[in-house]
Amino acid sequence: MEQFNQIVNTIALTMGVAWASGINLYATLVMLGLLGSLGGVVLPPDLQILTHPLVIAAAGFMYIVEFVVDKIPGVDTGWDTLHTFIRIPAGAVLAVGAVGGVNPAIAVAAAIVGGGMAAGAHATKAGSRVLINTSPEPFSNWVASLSEDILVIGGLWTALNHPWVFIVLLAAFILFMIWLLPKLWLGVKRVFGFLVRFIRQRKSGERIRDDQQARS
Repeated sequence: MEQFNQIVNTIALTMGVAWASGINLYATLVMLGLLGSLGGVVLPPDLQILTHPLVIAAAGFMYIVEFVVDKIPGVDTGWDTLHTFIRIPAGAVLAVGAVGGVNPAIAVAAAIVGGGMAAGAHATKAGSRVLINTSPEPFSNWVASLSEDILVIGGLWTALNHPWVFIVLLAAFILFMIWLLPKLWLGVKRVFGFLVRFIRQRKSGERIRDDQQARS
């Protein structure tokens, strides 16, 4: 029974760090580092490096940067685009660290599933932000950003303290993500399609105006 509980705890932590990394990597690193250094949780050996003061300080600094950037319409989308190449690999690495020094096949499986989980969470966040940015007011960005931070902190706490509850909630999130992502993709395509048409029309208008000026 104890071994079974350990397996459940490992699965919850593995999926938890990958999922949280896809939403807010730096909040994930800060929370794990602080909990590990303060004795709130015993991290696997491969994640102990997160408790180093330099790692916590660097992650904390980047979290502050993201906290500000994430609330500026348009800029947040650029930030998310850049972090496509950061959050997903980091989620895979953290997932491998969460399973510890085990069979290489298990580590590779953890990297694949962890990277996929981080990618799904990241796509859900980034796609939602593109659509939110179509709103003329800035408050929705603030609400979304703060909600994501609370979601990451609460989700990680649940994964560490109530692994079964987290696994059930994560399964529900995955089903929701499967339903939502196609709709987000269609919405994002419409937004970028509108931007492309707007730019083309503007260039066409400028070209016509230049021709008229040249003739006169």
